[in-house]
Amino acid sequence: MRIVIAGGGIAGLSLALALKQALGAAASVVLADPGIDAAPKADSRAYAVAAGAQAMLETLGVWDAVSAKAQPMTEMAISDSRAGDAVRPVFLTFDGEVEPGRPFAHMVESAALTAELKAECRRVGAELRPLGVRRFRVEDDAVEIVFTEGAPERAALLVAADGARSRLREQAGIGWVGWDYRQSGIVATIGHERPHHGLPLSDGGKLGHRSSIVWTERSENVEPLLSLDAVDLLAEIETRFGLELGEIVLESPMNAYPLGFGVARRFVDHRFALLGDAAHLIHPIAGQGLNLGLKDVAALAEAIVDAARLGLDPGGLDVLEDYQKARRFDTVAMGAVTDGLNRLFSNDATPLRLARDLGLGMVDRLPGLKRFFIREAAGVAGAPPRLLRGEAL
Repeated sequence: MRIVIAGGGIAGLSLALALKQALGAAASVVLADPGIDAAPKADSRAYAVAAGAQAMLETLGVWDAVSAKAQPMTEMAISDSRAGDAVRPVFLTFDGEVEPGRPFAHMVESAALTAELKAECRRVGAELRPLGVRRFRVEDDAVEIVFTEGAPERAALLVAADGARSRLREQAGIGWVGWDYRQSGIVATIGHERPHHGLPLSDGGKLGHRSSIVWTERSENVEPLLSLDAVDLLAEIETRFGLELGEIVLESPMNAYPLGFGVARRFVDHRFALLGDAAHLIHPIAGQGLNLGLKDVAALAEAIVDAARLGLDPGGLDVLEDYQKARRFDTVAMGAVTDGLNRLFSNDATPLRLARDLGLGMVDRLPGLKRFFIREAAGVAGAPPRLLRGEAL
């Protein structure tokens, strides 16, 4: 049995590792990405890896290698103020534990996690090919895949993990519903002289402490901001970031990424499945984009492995429908929440600000509701797939 995954990001690598670990010699797992062997690029991105996703990475054997640099997130504080406000009141705080001693998330740098996933994939025998998938053709008993080099190959299943602009999704004829927020996320790592007491990232850098920032800005303002010299750029950051952490320096280049919302009209077809950003794209306001993708991994891996062990066809539509049922509602619900939050906090009208500040204050006084939100954000609410519970497949 052969399974091909197109796309070598964190979601694609995690799926390849989970499948190969669980199925061993019974499955040939191929991950195809033209840049898989390229030298690592400078990457200032960092992710809030939720407790459920962290449990999965620990079960897959990659967490120990990145945990030394992972920063536990022990507190969240939500303020609502303008850039020039002298006082920035905090309306809502969360203690960042889903249970005693277990943070709801850890901040992990993208480059470190990606490198460890690649290494572990190679160690267990998943094949990482520096090729793209050019096209595919679905047959009754297999999917024929044409790579950018070499002869066509047949597989039981093709998984598209090739991003929000997935060419394979388009080839499959799967529609996409979405819109552009006309915003960009400016991502950077900053150094600061005072400790952040449990906010990201782990300590180090020029001033002894570091944080990862995602600065959401209107797209038309991004180019002028990024063209500023270092002194003026730091002044803009300090205006928005505040002075609580003392002196601030840039530890990485600032990169901007356009922000939008999107969801595929369906996540699966016969012998074809969408994974991660190829299936859905949400606003980063709640830090849930990567975690949604890792939930996809846990659900799809469980469906494939269970089917294979029962002697069923892992590329059959009935098997893949189980994955779609497990993920579609959660994805649409999280997309609606992040879309609503972005629209709510992007509007600076005074009556709306007063209403949302009142709402934040009310939530702050309801510990049961706060615990519910934390468990949802941590990915441990309800009955998650086995990997998210820290159980091997």
